[in-house]
Amino acid sequence: MSRAGKVPGGLGAGLAGLPTETDLVVVGLGVTGAGVALDAASRGLSVVGLEASDLAFGTSRWSSKLVHGGLRYLAQGQLGIAHESAIERGILMTTTAPHLTRALPMLLPLVDGVSPAQGGLARLGMAGGDLLRRGARTSRRVLPAPRSISAAETLAHAPVVGPRVRGGVLGFDGQLVDDARLVVALARTAATEGARLRTRVRVRAIDAGRVHLVDEITGETGSIRARAVVNATGVWADTLAPGIELQPSRGTHLVLRGSALPGVRVALLAPVPGHRNRFVFALPQPDGRFFVGLTDEPVTEVPPVPQAPEEDIEFLLDVLGRVLSVPVPREAVVGAYAGLRPLLRAEGASADLSRRHAVLTGPDGTVTVVGGKLTTYRRMAQDAVDAALRAHPELIAGPCRTHRLPLVGAGPVPAGADPHLVERFGAEAEAVLANARAVTGLPDAELVALHDPE
Repeated sequence: MSRAGKVPGGLGAGLAGLPTETDLVVVGLGVTGAGVALDAASRGLSVVGLEASDLAFGTSRWSSKLVHGGLRYLAQGQLGIAHESAIERGILMTTTAPHLTRALPMLLPLVDGVSPAQGGLARLGMAGGDLLRRGARTSRRVLPAPRSISAAETLAHAPVVGPRVRGGVLGFDGQLVDDARLVVALARTAATEGARLRTRVRVRAIDAGRVHLVDEITGETGSIRARAVVNATGVWADTLAPGIELQPSRGTHLVLRGSALPGVRVALLAPVPGHRNRFVFALPQPDGRFFVGLTDEPVTEVPPVPQAPEEDIEFLLDVLGRVLSVPVPREAVVGAYAGLRPLLRAEGASADLSRRHAVLTGPDGTVTVVGGKLTTYRRMAQDAVDAALRAHPELIAGPCRTHRLPLVGAGPVPAGADPHLVERFGAEAEAVLANARAVTGLPDAELVALHDPE
């Protein structure tokens, strides 16, 4: 059964205030788990969401901060996931989180390091991507059409490219300002729908509908009787569903100061040698830095915080350098981070494994959701909740509503709000500033200066 009426939800840490039973427990509060909590709560189910560390602790905070439209999957002939990606990108950018997303111009410079065949494939690919945009009914006001540009315009966008620029291919995709902020917004919205979410609570075992817990701060133990359980723990999913075989893949990004790519106002694409549809990206960030990514290497160990090995750093610098007049030196790298993709094990190279998500129901009725990517988290959550409802017909829930449900902060922005706050908090920018003012006693000018990346 579902709950009789909406109960107060909330975010917190530890076991305090958790109910003894609930309709659904979701384990893991990355982007997928937070999405599951929101989907289920918004359908009328009572929901408890549990995370052993913090919101977005795992893969969700180590992304490229992109909202992909499925161009790579189109090139691989995976039309279904390409179309799904384009649809979910449009929902994110127009309904769910327009305040956290924006259009990002992406430039493939046609230089000596890029063959005419690669340039031609890029034009075809971006044209195909524009068809996906149209099929997803995303307006060109949100994502402009791709086009070929001259050598002069290419250099105006990116003076550092070369040698011998003969033009460029300019397209557009979506970019997240902050991936962890998206997860926090999902969790907060789920709480407004009645979900009770707790961090620092580890799930030790799932046994006959009872979820056994331990408070990671105090060591206190407890349990919750759950009518359904969704395992959304990503690369750790096999610890709660032993029959699932994962093949995690490491995606490494470099962090460069803006001075490493002076004058660049777009994302740069550099083809990976020997591949038709793989690129290294140099992605401009709101604070002026660049993130350069990304690798796709299989790993056998899953540490709490993955590290970026030197060979990944050298690979990314080498490929990016192929489209630059002067390569970026190793000492220009001021940081690096790596995330692990929770891919299902299959034959073949990690880079060739499908990014389509999988929703698997175990013999005990536990639903596990793995694979996929950040852009399609909403559809992953919808499919996981649908599977839980099929496995537990005693639960009564309404239809999915998240395709038309804005997250907190997605409303109209107050006139005159600080743009640096707006791009992370949207309509809540003024409330955030007022709270900081009340806590610190500082005037607005000093508070804004503290936040301003310049």
